[in-house]
Amino acid sequence: MQQNPQDRAARARTRPPRPGFAGPQERHSQRVKPSRLYGAREDQRFALPALVVVGALLALLVGVLRVLDDGRALFPGSTVGWGLAILTGIIVGHLVALGRDRWWGGTGSGAALTLAVLLLYGWVPAALVSLVLVVLVAVARRSRRREALVHGAADILGIGASALTMAAFGTSHSVESPWTPGDWQPAAVPEVLIAACTYLLVTRLLLWFCLSPRGGGLPTATRGALVRQALLCVALLGLSPLIVVVAVHMPLLLPLFAIPLIAVDSTLWMARARAEEQLRDPLTGLPNRMWLMERARMALDEAERQQTKSALVLIDLDRFRSVNDTLGHLAGDRLLLQIADRLRLALPRGAEAARLGGDEFAVLLPQTHSATSAQRSARTLVAALGSPLDLDGLTLVLEASAGVAVFPDHADEAEGLLRRADVAMYAAKRDRSGVEVYDSHRDGNTPDRLGLLGDLRRALDAGEVELHYQPKVRFNGEVAGLEALVRWRHPERGRVPPDEFIAIAESSGLMPRLTEYVLETALLQVANWRAAGLDVPVAVNVSPRDVHSPGFAGSVAARLARHGVPASALQLEITEHVLLEEPQQAAATLAALTGHGVKMSLDDFGTGYSSLVHLRRLPVSELKIDRSFVARLAIDTQDAEIVRCTIDLAHSLGLLVVAEGVEDDETWERLRDLGCDAVQGWLVSAALPPAEATSWLRARDSVRAPVPPALVQDPERAEPASVPAPAEPPAESAGAERDPSETQPMRKPLSPQGRAGRGRS
Repeated sequence: MQQNPQDRAARARTRPPRPGFAGPQERHSQRVKPSRLYGAREDQRFALPALVVVGALLALLVGVLRVLDDGRALFPGSTVGWGLAILTGIIVGHLVALGRDRWWGGTGSGAALTLAVLLLYGWVPAALVSLVLVVLVAVARRSRRREALVHGAADILGIGASALTMAAFGTSHSVESPWTPGDWQPAAVPEVLIAACTYLLVTRLLLWFCLSPRGGGLPTATRGALVRQALLCVALLGLSPLIVVVAVHMPLLLPLFAIPLIAVDSTLWMARARAEEQLRDPLTGLPNRMWLMERARMALDEAERQQTKSALVLIDLDRFRSVNDTLGHLAGDRLLLQIADRLRLALPRGAEAARLGGDEFAVLLPQTHSATSAQRSARTLVAALGSPLDLDGLTLVLEASAGVAVFPDHADEAEGLLRRADVAMYAAKRDRSGVEVYDSHRDGNTPDRLGLLGDLRRALDAGEVELHYQPKVRFNGEVAGLEALVRWRHPERGRVPPDEFIAIAESSGLMPRLTEYVLETALLQVANWRAAGLDVPVAVNVSPRDVHSPGFAGSVAARLARHGVPASALQLEITEHVLLEEPQQAAATLAALTGHGVKMSLDDFGTGYSSLVHLRRLPVSELKIDRSFVARLAIDTQDAEIVRCTIDLAHSLGLLVVAEGVEDDETWERLRDLGCDAVQGWLVSAALPPAEATSWLRARDSVRAPVPPALVQDPERAEPASVPAPAEPPAESAGAERDPSETQPMRKPLSPQGRAGRGRS
């Protein structure tokens, strides 16, 4: 949830600081730039491996010099030496066959042989065996020399640590005086176990700290695999005493130990491979959702320690389903492979990509300066994915939409960050903007909004949602109609802005229920007015979701018949968004409605995706100019020209024109001079409850004047327009349109009840 600075400050004051972390007042002064963090991390990455390599070389050099100075041999000769050499060569061939991406993760065959030589001849011959194993494999693979050097150095230090534990037990042996099984006593059992565990623990810890990525603890998904590997390594190292026994009594059989060593080693590798498959997408090779969440947790912990920001970018390919439907799923998979390759190449420094499933990808930015910089990175990624792709000679262009969520601005944990990035991504899809940053005002799934959704559902069932009616008046004083606007007074929260609860209904699936309620209530009121001799049409706003419903036109016709209201008494207001998705279904529904005699009005013209193509395709009889142009008509020449051209265009197409948001006499007069057909706004009347609307209609029906009427609402219940209209259109919703009268007046201050909220009913 997006938080303002005051909220975050309050939360920081009430939450105790973690030990060793700066408090909220110190964070700004201690904030470190991400670029410096990357440099510090690079220094740390190379400092520890360098120390390990230098320490191992010094230890090996000292050991070799001491052996040579004492006139002792570095490695055994005769049959035992050759048997160990042949076994070493077989293990080297096995490791080369495994491949560098497999054996670098850790094997046990070389460790078992090294430990056997350590138990029999001491740490210098064992270190030489380990060095030969690592060097020969690295030379054979011709790559990853740094890892080979660190791997060998860690092994030498592990051998040295194991030798020290044996020395603590009083064991001192060499090539000339080996520690044979005949010399072993019952006390040798714990000595061998401790030596083996010390060797395994030291080598694995050094390799982990030197070669693993920084940023946190072990991923949850790999812990079980590491436990299995540890058990297998212990079993493998248990073969070392057997190798010692055979080396002493039957050295010719030493090469046969390659069979059990390789078998157990392969089992170890398969366990590791299965663990990796759980974290990898099988199609693209990118990490999957499980890996992303583990890595995101680590990145957020690191960002909190460094007092920086992290960001998560969620990317979804637009209309990818049509590719699968047209070219087949195999072609879609090949296309996803190209997308994954492009995503890898376009990643910013330090970023990591994952495939979440289908055509959905995620990019983790462990360090980012701000939401703006994260949005800029997301736009770069979207642009890279949007360039043409070649598939068997067919050039395809796929667009993508991305949502950005930033830690700690939008969420404090990885799961929340992913959910909010998903909300932003769908907002980008809906607005066709490419990239959107999370905005809590557009998130219908916050705990507060979920509670409001339940309350709204109960209010609809109890009939607590009201309709107010705002007049539309022609310039001769005749009432052109009324627009039904929804209003809801919550028993605890008071008046809820229409934009807020309508957006919740739209995103939750409650919209059809709200539309039914508004249509039913409005038609009942129209029937009552007609029975009282007031023949006035009422306009009801409907959302794209309603228009896309196959049975919507039939349900409207059935309600008209049930209430005995002619179709000419109902007008439905729509926006051009109805044609953006499922245009064929929308066109069929609109055609059916007009076939029943229901008139259509195009609302919010001039905003969003207004175009001549839509005007030609929509069966509308009325066009409403958005208040954003009408409000500055008298003072802005560009807005005045836009309004004039819109009126001329609408009239040339045979449409009536209604101007929304008329609030002063000068605007009224300018619209009349431009040939506008009717106006709606504060200057005419606020949205009125049914009883007041009835009184207004009766008074209006008896006296008509060609001059702008004064405001009729009671000054005791008028409500000042303290909240300006948002810069972007609110969420579409059925049965209600944003109230044109409820913008900030240009001349006349209004009281609270007059501004009932701008929103769709």
